[in-house]
Formats: sequence, C-alpha cells, structure tokens
Amino acid sequence: MGSLDNKVAIVTGAGGGLGRAHALLLAREGAAVVVNDLGGARDGTGSGQSMADGVVDEIVAAGGKAVANYGSVTDDTSAQAMVTTAKDAFGRVDILINNAGILRDRSFKNMTDAEWDAVIDVHLRGAYLATKHFWAALLEQGEGGRIVMTSSTSGLIGNFGQTNYGAAKAGLAGFMRVLALEGMKYGITVNVLAPAALSRMTEDLMPDTPELAEAMAPEKVSPTVAWLCTDEASSVTGRQFCVSGNRTTLLSWQTDVIAEKDAMADPWSVDEIGEKILQSMPQWPRLLKPNEV
Repeated sequence: MGSLDNKVAIVTGAGGGLGRAHALLLAREGAAVVVNDLGGARDGTGSGQSMADGVVDEIVAAGGKAVANYGSVTDDTSAQAMVTTAKDAFGRVDILINNAGILRDRSFKNMTDAEWDAVIDVHLRGAYLATKHFWAALLEQGEGGRIVMTSSTSGLIGNFGQTNYGAAKAGLAGFMRVLALEGMKYGITVNVLAPAALSRMTEDLMPDTPELAEAMAPEKVSPTVAWLCTDEASSVTGRQFCVSGNRTTLLSWQTDVIAEKDAMADPWSVDEIGEKILQSMPQWPRLLKPNEV
C-alpha cells in the first residue's frame, strides 16, 4: 500500500529534473500520474513528445499508472486539457504539482521585454491556468485536494540576474498564500516548494561534480512534495518549504516593530521616523542573500 493509493496527480514540466522525480515518486506511492511536458529547451523554445513519453514509460515499466500530456501551460485550452486527460484516463483529479518552468537569465539593465514576458508567462500565468481548471474540477468533486506551487529562493530571498524569474516566483508565493485561505473551506491545501537541485535548469549554475550530483539530486526533494499530497498533510497549508539535499526547512516571515505611537496622535515627522529607523537597524535580521557587509 502506498501513501497515495487511488489518487490522481498532474505534474507539469515532468519530462526531466525535478518534475520527473516528483512524477516517479508519486507513482511509486500509488498515484496515477498525468506527465505533462512541452518537450522544449530550457529557455522554453521548441517542443517534442519524447520527454513526457519517456517518464510515462518508466512509470508503467515499474508497474505504475501514467499518461502523457504535451500541452503548454501558457495556453488556456492546453491547461484545461491536462485536467480532461486525467479525468478521461483515471476518472478524477486530486493533486496538482505546478513545476513547469524556463530560464532566461540576464541582468536587469540588459533584459528585454521578451525575456521578461516569457518567464512570467510560463511560471506565473502557467501555474494560474493549470490551477484554474484543476480548482474547478476539485470543487465539482467536493472531496478536497492538494496543490504545490514551485517557487524559488530567487523570488523568496533574491538572486542576481534573475529579476524576471524572481518576480514570477515571488508571485507564485503570493498566489499560494491567498489561495490557501480560500481553499480551507473546501479541504484544498496549497503550499509552496522552493527547491534546489542539480538539473537541466541549474546545470550551468552549479559545479557539475559526482559529489554534488549525489548531494543535490532531484530525488531528494520529491519526498517532501509527495508527503504534502497525502491525507496526513490535510492540515498543512499556506506554508513555504525550502528543500534540497535531504534538508527540508520552513520559511516563514517575522515582523519587528520599528516605531509606534498612539494611532490617534499626529503623524511622525520625516526626521522622527528616519531617526527611529536608523536606530533600529543594528537589530534588523541579516539578509540571507546577498550577505550584508
């Protein structure tokens, strides 16, 4: 018996890397899986069927259930077709892993509108479209469900040269936080994954050594994702998990009062509030990235 027996999952961008690892583990845990992948390059160009078909073949060869879907997450009709594919093949939907993504890194001063729009389109709009149709199907079923948004520390913390990617990934975190609140009455949990793994997306961002490949394998991220899709995780929603190399951490926010007085009093003067801010700065939490000097 697996922890996801009788569940049906859709994993976008599942033809390689993290998506493939998620799909394979969900299937091993008993879920039937729709393996979605456009089959394009890392920058989103091109398409093909071999990547999705290859993962489906792996799942079926291991005794699991899976079907392929080759649609683009940026196309509304294709996003709806993912849900239709799941229902036609397996009768229902339960899990959506929004994993599809591309990279078009460049420093902001050199970034083109096309590079900005393409990344926002795939990551943020793509997750919106897939979630829109999946959400409607869950409400029709009336039995709850699981959604995992794939964000990144680039959006939650920051990373040089990725303003387009970081904006999209921060948007996904905001999308999750609101949707988690709306999903509570329906038994739908929505969480964020911020993964770090050695894959096609990161192959030129990390040193390619056997040791790193083992330590940062995508398969070490997927157990947290799979557990969030189980019935046992029914009370876990609205959370942000950073996962890499067998390490899972919870990223949460804190607030620190800098200046406060009676709300009915006159406003602070600019000099007064500035003085309070400067006085408080030595107690501020350090930035995680880039490091403060």
